[in-house]
Amino acid sequence: MSLIVIFITAIGLAMDAFAVALASGSAVVTGRVNHSLRLGGAFGLAQMVMPLIGWVLAIRLKHFIFSVDHWIAFVLLALVGFKMIKESFAGDDCAKEPGPMTNRRLFLLAIATSIDALAIGVTFAFLDCPVVLASVIIGAVTFLIAAAGAFIGCFCCCVWGRRAELCGGIVLVLIGIKILMDHLL
Repeated sequence: MSLIVIFITAIGLAMDAFAVALASGSAVVTGRVNHSLRLGGAFGLAQMVMPLIGWVLAIRLKHFIFSVDHWIAFVLLALVGFKMIKESFAGDDCAKEPGPMTNRRLFLLAIATSIDALAIGVTFAFLDCPVVLASVIIGAVTFLIAAAGAFIGCFCCCVWGRRAELCGGIVLVLIGIKILMDHLL
């Protein structure tokens, strides 16, 4: 897997975090920079760790499913992508946060937005991807995008959140199709 594909995957994965960060940032009146860095850090860390966990799990099972690995990668990427596309048409990005961002709420949001990265980690095992490098890139990209989203959200309603999630979903589906086509052709 090339660095360009890893970087594009990182951007696609970060779109969930961006959408949540925009919504979260729109409820912040004071401490905008602190909130943005805290949210970006939590989301980036979770997005960095989850592919490593998925990779370890998949490595343990790789010899059982080697002949269908490209199908698994395609299905996981397609499912994550279609989930993001579906979610981009639901809900209201501009809903105000009901209370302060507690550590518990931040942890739950970070885990919720990084479940997709766990599935990507499984995919990395089948593609012989440099998982540590990919995880660091995913974490760094997510940190930057989520922190920027939270900061932007402080100044405007979350107009772009659903569009970002839609684009991220489309990118992940297209990467899945590319992986499948590379193995079948």
